[in-house]
Amino acid sequence: MEWIESKAVSKILEQYPPRARKKLLQLRRLILTTAKATEGVDQLVETTKWGEPSYLTKTGSTIRMDWKPKTPDNYYLYFICSTELVNTFRIIFGEELAFESNRAIVLNLKEPMPTEPLRRCITLALTYQKVKHLPMLGV
Repeated sequence: MEWIESKAVSKILEQYPPRARKKLLQLRRLILTTAKATEGVDQLVETTKWGEPSYLTKTGSTIRMDWKPKTPDNYYLYFICSTELVNTFRIIFGEELAFESNRAIVLNLKEPMPTEPLRRCITLALTYQKVKHLPMLGV
């Protein structure tokens, strides 16, 4: 799998407060390692959308991540709100993850990253074009 890294994203990540930067770098690594392990993902493009680190594949739906000063204890993993991704995540991981409407997984900086549920969500986003027609995205 080819990863096209963005210097702009690296600069954005450097600007976050240390605690947020650490978690977002961990999330970035999780997205990359998940993409490498996901069948059919040949390329992961790192870029910026709306000034936020974003990840694109031909087989999937855009994934973005961010931390916001107005909610300093949280960081976010965003998905395109017109997809069924977050609604599906809510059904599968409603007890394990927190959500913001139909657009984001809300993560707490003070808690350990829920790696396995996130890996499954990221995999679904990376393969969304292949599974979007299936009930519950084929889960």
